[in-house]
Amino acid sequence: MSRNANFIDKLREARLRPTKQRVKICELLFNREKTFHFTINDLVKKISEDLNEKISLATVYNTVHAFVKKGYLKEIAINSDKSYFDTNTSTHHHFYDEDTHELIDCEQNNIDSINIKNNITGKKINSVEVLIKVASDNQNHN
Repeated sequence: MSRNANFIDKLREARLRPTKQRVKICELLFNREKTFHFTINDLVKKISEDLNEKISLATVYNTVHAFVKKGYLKEIAINSDKSYFDTNTSTHHHFYDEDTHELIDCEQNNIDSINIKNNITGKKINSVEVLIKVASDNQNHN
């Protein structure tokens, strides 16, 4: 089966019509060897550069969120108005570089096990994922 056919299947499974632009979104997201972290605006810019044409922010937004809902992407909220998306949907931790605005995978073996001492009544913990925010140390050490 061709890659495009796989992308078309993925789009249909997410209940999206497989337009040229959506197939391009799939290609950018899923035709890669390494994990890809991105914001919606990053993706719009990359698609516009690759296609050499404008793509609707709404098309990208709706496609990405349909993929999140289907489990093809994971959303990582950095703060109340900034989210990144990750093509690696497994449970894992991240560093967020506040200087470069880059989201970086943190290997599981770099964090000791986390001991949760309390839980919400009537709920079970599905996963624990840590977001570690880092920034340059610009303090003068005298």
